[in-house]
Amino acid sequence: MFKRGFNFNTTRISFVGRGLLIGVLSGVVISFFRYAIEKLLLFWIEIYQYVALPKHGWFVIIIVLVNICIGLLIAKMVQQEPNISGSGIPQVEGQLMDELNTKWWAILWRKFVTGILGIGSGLMFGREGPSIQLGAAVGQGVGYTLHLDKNDKKIAIASGAAAGLSAAFNAPIAGVMFVLEEIYHSFSPLVWLSALSGAIAANGVSSSLFGLKPVLSVTQVPVLPLSSYGLLAILGLILGCFGYFYQRILLKTNIWYQKIFPVPHAYFGIVPLLMIIPVGLLWPKGLGGGNGIILSLGHVIPSLQILCVMIVVRFIFSMVSYGSGLPGGIFLPILTLGALIGAATGQLFVLLGWLESQYVIDFMVVGMAGYFAGIGKAPFTAILLIVEMVGSLTHLMPLAIVSLLSYLTVDLLGGEPIYTSLLKRLIGPGSFIKSQETITIDIPVLVGSVLADQSVRDVPWPKNSLLVLVLRENSSIIPHGDLILRPGDQLRIQIEKKQSQAVRTQFLTLH
Repeated sequence: MFKRGFNFNTTRISFVGRGLLIGVLSGVVISFFRYAIEKLLLFWIEIYQYVALPKHGWFVIIIVLVNICIGLLIAKMVQQEPNISGSGIPQVEGQLMDELNTKWWAILWRKFVTGILGIGSGLMFGREGPSIQLGAAVGQGVGYTLHLDKNDKKIAIASGAAAGLSAAFNAPIAGVMFVLEEIYHSFSPLVWLSALSGAIAANGVSSSLFGLKPVLSVTQVPVLPLSSYGLLAILGLILGCFGYFYQRILLKTNIWYQKIFPVPHAYFGIVPLLMIIPVGLLWPKGLGGGNGIILSLGHVIPSLQILCVMIVVRFIFSMVSYGSGLPGGIFLPILTLGALIGAATGQLFVLLGWLESQYVIDFMVVGMAGYFAGIGKAPFTAILLIVEMVGSLTHLMPLAIVSLLSYLTVDLLGGEPIYTSLLKRLIGPGSFIKSQETITIDIPVLVGSVLADQSVRDVPWPKNSLLVLVLRENSSIIPHGDLILRPGDQLRIQIEKKQSQAVRTQFLTLH
């Protein structure tokens, strides 16, 4: 018998319930999105193969006209809702940082349509960025429908973002980690609990349509001998250098577009839609985000010369595609380039006599994780993503070594997380929210941080911040000067909107 007065705490259950609801809805949306892109891309590949025949060459004129029409249609929608341009991940991060206000329905349907048209046409985009934004829009819509408060709406958005990546790649754990590590920047128990629920539900919906087979299920990858681990260190350094170069070029592409093409920004998308036509005629299998290329590398690794050509072509068109502002992601193109760079490095080591040819595929697999870890500066996400997408747990140590070294190389060179840099470029000077309205943010107390085991009065709080609540396990504590902060506490802090970025940065230094 329960004692009289016993009460169930349903807080976590309610967050799990909302996460599951968001996950199911996001899973349905993303699954149809993913299905439409795959079918449209296959259609375009068949068209290019058909037109490549000499007697069908005249059909190129129709392709040009169709692509121009696609570009004009997307431009119209981007003008109506600018926040659908690009991958969408910086926009989601901006929402969670209170730097951007967006309308969820306007983004949801426009991103859905333009993403299918742009990515499905064969441009070297990934579906994961748009999927994350679509999932976040679903989460935002659920938050508004249920009349959640501001903090709970943010958790709903984060849950939708995790669900979006989970459904796009059948990678629920990586989806959660990406949101915590790269987008929300918080390991709050309520955040990860809701995000995990959403990711699992979305993955269930997606798996029911696409099956349980990992997205990048390559052939059996042999276990790399310890004698070759020194070569992994070289690969990590190479990937870090290439990753930093990728960051620098990507951040300049919109400037180059503005200088070269004196037309409104929304119409830049016509350029890659026309430039992709000769690629489609000469290399139709090279179109799209690149998962087909990665799968083919799992069967046959081309020569070093061919790999270098593929790297150059994929790099150039990735820059041209994303720099145009068309709705599409860089997640999968980054993984594809990482696989190609890893395979090329492995082939080089084979030519030098440092590596047996059977292990080149190992370098291809770890290259994906290392390249993303360096560019995104999210090594945990990179490791988990490749484990889930490839379906192998036997390469955790090589993945960790390469990801860590690539991350450190980019960090030493001064590179920032690519999505954070893209957000800074997006909001720009004069685009921050100007309101004096105050907002609340959640900051976790981590083990070993300056905040841990300190009394409230002894913490060097950033200027213009106010601690209003301490969440500890199942309790809410009104703070006072003598309260000792413990690892695992969640601090709810009030700040002004216009100073949110500066204050967040100061709190990060306290950790």
